[in-house]
Amino acid sequence: MTDWTVRFIDYPQQYQKLRNEILEIVDTLLSRGDVMLRQQLHDFEAHFAEFVGTEYAIGVSNCTDALYLVLKAAGVGENDEVITVSHTFVATLAAIHRVGATPVLIDIGDDHLIDVELIEAAITPRTKVIMPVQLNGRVCDMERLLGIAEKYQLQVIEDAAQALGGKYKGTKAGAFGLAGCFSFYPAKLLGTYGDAGAITTNSPELTEKIKLLRNHGRLPDGDLAGWSFNHRMDNLHAAWLDLKLNYVPSWIERRREIASIYHQYLGDISEVVLPPAPMEEDAHFDVFQNYEMEAENRDGLRSYLTECGIETLLPWGGKAVHQFPLLNLSDIQLPRTEAILAKALMLPLHCELSDAQVRYVADCVRGFYARNSRF
Repeated sequence: MTDWTVRFIDYPQQYQKLRNEILEIVDTLLSRGDVMLRQQLHDFEAHFAEFVGTEYAIGVSNCTDALYLVLKAAGVGENDEVITVSHTFVATLAAIHRVGATPVLIDIGDDHLIDVELIEAAITPRTKVIMPVQLNGRVCDMERLLGIAEKYQLQVIEDAAQALGGKYKGTKAGAFGLAGCFSFYPAKLLGTYGDAGAITTNSPELTEKIKLLRNHGRLPDGDLAGWSFNHRMDNLHAAWLDLKLNYVPSWIERRREIASIYHQYLGDISEVVLPPAPMEEDAHFDVFQNYEMEAENRDGLRSYLTECGIETLLPWGGKAVHQFPLLNLSDIQLPRTEAILAKALMLPLHCELSDAQVRYVADCVRGFYARNSRF
């Protein structure tokens, strides 16, 4: 079905809102020949670091490469272990695999994030990094996690691909630990028109290493610091992202408004478990990159919403990473993760939605459960 009444993401509508500014950037940059590693990238890096609350930001080709580059620059490799979760995009584990380390997967809590209370039991002499995945716009209990990392002298690298602007006790995702890694995939809160990513850190040493690694190891004098590859962010992407960064605060506000409507209209349905409602006075400030709920008879609900013209998604196609057989992680048992993924469904949540569309989605969810009630 292609004629959706409510689309999961509405790329064309967002583009139309910014069309003139976007095309002006294209014309200006291409007229000047500013296509690679020019001032627009440096400007975006400075503005992005300021937004996140770190000293440095490094623009790179995508978030997968960001995770890989941080692990590589941090010296993670063969015989090392990285503690993380399976309720994530495969890129998280792929980056660990690529540097030759072993992902050690632990279960998630009711909020769909890493269960911090399980971390200590997973630590071995080979553990080098804890990598929390800040999922769906929510940041995990970083105070407790950082305390564990300090106790065992471990590095913390955040997969913050889905959490730009999210906070825990006033600190934003990407500003904890050694580094944070971000995605600017088009569907993200801050997305470009293709692939791009960024790394945030307070470490000047890490910043310099990554800047070398992202550009074939090339030194200013033309010499090479060693083997590396091309992980650069294109200048056009940097300029578009710098433009869109100005809108992020208002986009976050709108996403939280939409989440509040969903909570208001769906909060009394016993067959669904909603994400926490947006709160102003709380340890967590959620930005709702996704609206991921748990639903009884999830597949039936999804089919019904499709009939209603509502586009939904299953996170990762309905499987955690360890449930993909060819990755050879199938001997791992993560009961909470598996139970949540069997019920998880993502409803449309983007800034182009009207209040009426959000209420329509909620009404259809209510209608499904009313129609299928046993009573």
